[in-house]
Amino acid sequence: MEFELKTEYIELIKLLKLLRLVESGGMAKVVVEDGLVSLNGVTEYRKRAKIRKGDQIQFEGQTVVVK
Repeated sequence: MEFELKTEYIELIKLLKLLRLVESGGMAKVVVEDGLVSLNGVTEYRKRAKIRKGDQIQFEGQTVVVK
């Protein structure tokens, strides 16, 4: 899956919610805190990690490429 970024960055939990990979912002926080999300192949625990162009997010078998 690809996501076209129109600003400098987007916070991780906002991206998960925007792409409907989770049902709510609260659920997004929980999956990140539980270590279920990877950023560029490394488990990401920061809910507000800045996602920029070129980053890849992995969650539940889905890969999101930020363009």
